[in-house]
Amino acid sequence: MSNNTEQPNGALDAVFVESVEMPKGSVLIQGPDFNKELTLSQLLGAYKQMGYQGSSLGESIEIIKEMRKWRLSDDPITEDEAKDFLDPEIRKQTKCKIFLGYTSNLVSSGLREIIRFLAQHKMVDVIVSSAGGIEEDFIKCLAPTYLGDFSLDGRELRKKGLNRIGNLLVPNNNYCKFEDWVIPILDDMLKEQKENGIIWTPSSMIHRLGKEINDESSIYYWTTKNDIPVFCPAITDGSLGDMIYFHSYKNPGLIVDIAADIKLMNNQAVFAKKTGMIILGGGLIKHHICNANLMRNGADYAVYINTGQEFDGSDAGARPDEAVSWGKIRLNSRSCKVYADATLVFPLIVAETFAKEFHSDKQ
Repeated sequence: MSNNTEQPNGALDAVFVESVEMPKGSVLIQGPDFNKELTLSQLLGAYKQMGYQGSSLGESIEIIKEMRKWRLSDDPITEDEAKDFLDPEIRKQTKCKIFLGYTSNLVSSGLREIIRFLAQHKMVDVIVSSAGGIEEDFIKCLAPTYLGDFSLDGRELRKKGLNRIGNLLVPNNNYCKFEDWVIPILDDMLKEQKENGIIWTPSSMIHRLGKEINDESSIYYWTTKNDIPVFCPAITDGSLGDMIYFHSYKNPGLIVDIAADIKLMNNQAVFAKKTGMIILGGGLIKHHICNANLMRNGADYAVYINTGQEFDGSDAGARPDEAVSWGKIRLNSRSCKVYADATLVFPLIVAETFAKEFHSDKQ
């Protein structure tokens, strides 16, 4: 064995590489001090310095506050500005158009009540959902969803007529009640199509169902009341599609035109002065919003919340920077992705942004 007691210079150089100076204004990592009694707002304010997904959550709160605060009057008047937007008062009143997207499982969950709050107080401008995100709202007006367990045996549940969504349970009778409610409405829609020449689109169908439900617990009761357009490009991919299928045998002829809706959806983005995207989940709803914003060379703000990973090339897993490469998010935008279950983090985000401002305004 060697008795050499001199320090190995190579090892020292490897371990003690000299650091550069950190840039001025670098954020220090520091958690909340629970020796003090903290309000929810103070706790959420500490997330930006938490690190990992805590910092992403903090950043998403900042971005949503910024998209809600922006007014056209914040920006200088461009040389090609339309006459309507030269008026200072009009500029002060022109806000960022907020697109909210969510997958069906989130309406099955308790996030439904949070989404309803946003629609009730007209805090978002455009909604995109999958088919389940439409029908599950109406079904909950007719009968409840229950808490179950992820480990419940599927064969036993099937025998009992219970459908499992993660750790939620939906009795099959709920869908029977939905059929009893929706089929007469489809009959009326077909009658109006034949007698008045109305061609229904997914968005006008959702508007009609929201008008028929007459229940303030419904998301779409409020989107109809507040004239918030709701787009569902795959409206047949769920129980509503099942009802349309059964209806086509009982009373054939109903037409639902998806082509008309794509024009309406894209124009929501094209003619907006600024846009922000809040997207819970991935797949169709995420791409539909992003693709509409491509038509205006990208959104100005974007917050993604989902658990998807980018390594399989999925749209859900894609980070905002991938959307920048397509022109779906602008080069100078503010964007972030929170890798989390939306039921964990979206209530916190809404508490510190939309809800906080709503209750502050009432005081």
